[in-house]
Amino acid sequence: MTNRVTYAPQDFQKMCKQAERDHETKKLVELMERVKRQIAARQRHEDGDVVITTATRLPSRSVPLER
Repeated sequence: MTNRVTYAPQDFQKMCKQAERDHETKKLVELMERVKRQIAARQRHEDGDVVITTATRLPSRSVPLER
């Protein structure tokens, strides 16, 4: 027999909501970093620097089998 931790339903709901907020925060941070990189690339381009960038795209969780 394994020992399982059981949470009260209210605690479990709170944990789920916190996990969802954490996930949204992580997505927001990634978006902000991408925008910062784009702004920096535009500024370098306007200054005449040659910049070669590769776009990194995170897979969407809303599309089940994105390739």
